[in-house]
This record gives sequence, structure tokens and C-alpha cells, in this order.
Amino acid sequence: ARLVESGGGLVQPGGSLRLSCSASGFTVSAYAMSWYRQNSGKERELVATIWSPGQATLYSDSVKGRFTISRDNAKNTVYLQMNSMKPEDTAVYYCNTPPQSPYRKNWGQGTQVTVSS
Repeated sequence: ARLVESGGGLVQPGGSLRLSCSASGFTVSAYAMSWYRQNSGKERELVATIWSPGQATLYSDSVKGRFTISRDNAKNTVYLQMNSMKPEDTAVYYCNTPPQSPYRKNWGQGTQVTVSS
């Protein structure tokens, strides 16, 4: 199983980005999937989860109302749409199964997101 995150970059406060998590070796529709973020020297933080089966979602308080997690089963990809971005959203973003899942995959390289004017 492999996870490849992409779509990060530099964005101004108030801007938007869409991150992608492309999976190989397993089918994302069969698993709950989550996005995490991590700043250097800090623990990895759970940001959003999309459950399976179905499309129920859960967000951390810090991103609720601004971020949207979704899944494209045909592309075997999970997305994170980030709007109204803030400097505190700056981090390396990763995807994987939720923290409580027994089906943890190998971590990908992540994608760097920087929010700055």
C-alpha cells in the first residue's frame, strides 16, 4: 500500500488550496480515511476524517467550516479542500487511515502547505 500526497504550496491568508491523496495497493472506498498535519517539533494533528461506508465526515475544531474532506472512488483518491486559510494552517499535510484504525498504512512524504502574505 502506498499513499502520495500532493497539491501543497504557498497561499496568502484567506486563500484556498486543494490537496490530493492518491492511494495504490488498496481501495480507499473500503476504509475510513483521514488527513493529518504536522509542524516541526509538534505532534501530528488529526484534521479531518471521511468514514466508510458512506460519506460521513468529522473535522477538528480548528478547521471546521473551512476545510472539506471528500473521496473520489473512481480515482482512488481522497481530497482536502481548504478555504479561508490562516497562517496557523501552515504544516506538512499527510493522509492515512484514522488513528483508531487497525489498518494503518505506511506514511507518505506529505505535502507542504504554507500560508503567508
